[in-house]
This record gives sequence, structure tokens and C-alpha cells, in this order.
Amino acid sequence: MQKLISLSIDVDKLDVKRLYKGKKGKYLSATLFLKEEVDQYGNNGFIVESITKEEREAGQKGTIIGNAKFLVIGSAPKQDEVSDLPF
Repeated sequence: MQKLISLSIDVDKLDVKRLYKGKKGKYLSATLFLKEEVDQYGNNGFIVESITKEEREAGQKGTIIGNAKFLVIGSAPKQDEVSDLPF
């Protein structure tokens, strides 16, 4: 079964000073945090703007810019369907 993660990013929260120029365009470094539990909105994690090592050492945290949610493609077999297999 494929596992897909849907990301929703609030572009109004992006710090444009954190954008950097690459060979093929402008980029933003971000980190995806996946959680064991689903939150009250059905999200499995959140996205944070990456910060520098110095900012991290100073106790700063990156701005939360969005959420992540697993998408279900197809369906897993039910437990009783698996136990009925002849092999």
C-alpha cells in the first residue's frame, strides 16, 4: 500500500528572509514533524521553517507554517480476511 502525506502550508506565515536562491529557483528549508497520535483536526504532524544552528542554540524555535496528514490510498485488508488465507 502506498503512503502519501498531504501538506498544507500557510504562505502568509513564511519569513521571506529565510528564502534562498538555488540553481533552479527560490527555496525554503522546512522540517516535517510526524506525531504518533492524530490531533483534534485529523493531522498527523506539522511543518516548521528551518532555523540556523545558532538560533536553535539560543532557544529559538521555527515558525509552524503548516500541517501534515496521511492520505489513505486503497485499503488494508481486515484482520479476519487475513486469517482466512490458505497459506
